[in-house]
Amino acid sequence: MMQGLVIRDLVKEYVPGKPVLRGIKLTIEAQGITAVIGPSGTGKSTLLRCINRLVEPTQGEIRLNGEDLVPLKGHALRMARRRIGMVFQEYNLVERLSVMENVLSGRLGYVSFWRAWLRRYAEEDIARAFELLEAVGLPEQATRRADALSGGQRQRVGIARALMQRPELLLADEPTSSLDPRTAIEIMELMTGLSTSARVPLIVNIHNVDLARRFAQRIIGMAGGEIVFDGPPEHLEASHLRQIYGGEDWL
Repeated sequence: MMQGLVIRDLVKEYVPGKPVLRGIKLTIEAQGITAVIGPSGTGKSTLLRCINRLVEPTQGEIRLNGEDLVPLKGHALRMARRRIGMVFQEYNLVERLSVMENVLSGRLGYVSFWRAWLRRYAEEDIARAFELLEAVGLPEQATRRADALSGGQRQRVGIARALMQRPELLLADEPTSSLDPRTAIEIMELMTGLSTSARVPLIVNIHNVDLARRFAQRIIGMAGGEIVFDGPPEHLEASHLRQIYGGEDWL
């Protein structure tokens, strides 16, 4: 059985007859950092959201460690989503909750409704949350409300929450686009370092080609809902970037 993520003939149409994804075929190994680059509207975010089923695929297969996620419904889909951590562009924290409560929410798929509602988490989960806050550099912020944090701090909480799931796959959708350049580098260093040490494959959508080259072992370039480049950063040339982004002026 193929371990990792295997996507076959993935199509997504929001409007019938107008595909946003056009038969994507992709295999992601069980470890490593993959960056997806391409212009806005080319389907990068739709691809990630199809993988974790926040968006319903129109057709195709998405297999995570052998299991096809596309036909799953209800309880089976909730169980599958536990295996996929997600880091969002706009953080998606619960603003009125503390940093610690936001990190612990990564375990919501693993505890009963009443335990979650009463915020009664296992001691090992609380210990793990403190470990992750230490790992992302926020141990002293545990009791602060999420809305009191800077953008970079919020994204660190988002990374800790995603890893709290103990995921088999980590997705990051434009995790640096709301951040200043220095903080963006810090977040990429942190995310790639933690996913590597946890041996969890990371797929990150990113606009910044330089960051993609710096941190990813593999770059996937998308244009018009299709993959037009797939290879290591050192093979990504100006001709590929023109094919991905179009035009000469921005190079």
